[in-house]
Amino acid sequence: MKQRIAFDMDEVMADLISELLERYNERFEDTLTVQDLKAQKLRAVRPHHTKEIYEILQEPGFFASLNVMPDAIEVMKELHDHYEIFIATAAMEVPTSFSEKFYWLREHFPFLNPQNFVFCGDKSIIHADYLVDDHPDKLESFSGESIMYTAFHNVNDSRFKRVDNWQELRAFFLPATVNS
Repeated sequence: MKQRIAFDMDEVMADLISELLERYNERFEDTLTVQDLKAQKLRAVRPHHTKEIYEILQEPGFFASLNVMPDAIEVMKELHDHYEIFIATAAMEVPTSFSEKFYWLREHFPFLNPQNFVFCGDKSIIHADYLVDDHPDKLESFSGESIMYTAFHNVNDSRFKRVDNWQELRAFFLPATVNS
């Protein structure tokens, strides 16, 4: 039986923050960059716009328009040959994201089994050997091996094994193929 890897979607497979900042800056005529967030969420940097930030996330087409993280498709295809892959995405915070996330995954990762897409809030329900996620709270409750995918908001957290990009994920999960 193949080992199981569960991957978070937002900020691991999909570049949510770039789209959010673009829409936020356009709406409020601001010029925020990821570097301006200083290891914080956008709503912590601009707390007076928390409601509007949530509204942006609920806009039709927001999740459908997210770019794929560099090398994610190529590496995921390779991992798919050696592991059972699950997508565990927290969709409870933005319930309007369900269908867009599903169709985004089908469009960009058509080789993945949609029966292995898990829309959840608490990722402790996921029974996998590994969880790759950018949120420390999701990794804390996971019973398998936790791997933190580096994102702007978690750069100061050193509690978990860390990967910075999909090439590092490849090296972690497929070490024999890295030098071949």
